[in-house]
Parts: sequence; structure tokens; C-alpha cells
Amino acid sequence: MNENTDTPARQALDALAVDTENTAALDTLAQSDVLVPVPEDANPEATADPAVVALPILEQPGGDPIVPVFTSEGELAGVLPSVSRYRLVPLGALASQWPTEELSLSIDPGSAHPLTLTSEGVRTLLART
Repeated sequence: MNENTDTPARQALDALAVDTENTAALDTLAQSDVLVPVPEDANPEATADPAVVALPILEQPGGDPIVPVFTSEGELAGVLPSVSRYRLVPLGALASQWPTEELSLSIDPGSAHPLTLTSEGVRTLLART
């Protein structure tokens, strides 16, 4: 698989690694599509509805649960090689539907410049669209 991993979302993450207050990078990220792995136990009816996104929740040892999302198939395969299905979702749309409980969002976990946001950060920082 030969793919370009230098997507606008990836560039925004790289910029945010240098300056977490970079509003242009936050805007780009909020408007970018991300790959959301489809959980193995997801309800098939829910996965067919384009308005509903089943969130894959990973338990962190000693930390809050996280939802991993990815900027490319390469990033997804590097962290979750057994995942065979995903949905392409605008990151801002996730923010508008984010659950209220303490659930963090991790963008490209395991990459050189991952970004993890608390549930409040998801709703406030990414709801920029």
C-alpha cells in the first residue's frame, strides 16, 4: 500500500506538536476527515446509519478510556493491524456528538505527533466547524 501520509490533518498535528495554540492547525484538524475503527461488537444496524458512529473505546491502564482515530490507513494499521473496517468521519462531527462522560479522543496514537484531547477539549476545541 503506497499512500500519502502527509495529509492536511497530519500536517496540522505536526504543527500542534510545536504550538498547541495554533488556531489554523486546530481549524484544519476540526475540518478534516478521520478514520474511526468500527468496533467488532458494533450493532450492524447502527453501523449502517450514516448519522450514527459507534465509537471504539480502548481502556488505558490507570487512565481514562480513549477513542482512537487516525489520519490515514497507514496510521490505523500501525496501531490496530487487526481492524478490518473503519468509517471516514469529519472530526468536527464527532465533536458535536461527543458523549459527556470522561472519554478522551486520541488522534494517531502511536505516531510521532499524536494528539489526545479530554472530552471537554473535544467538544470545545474541535467543534470549530
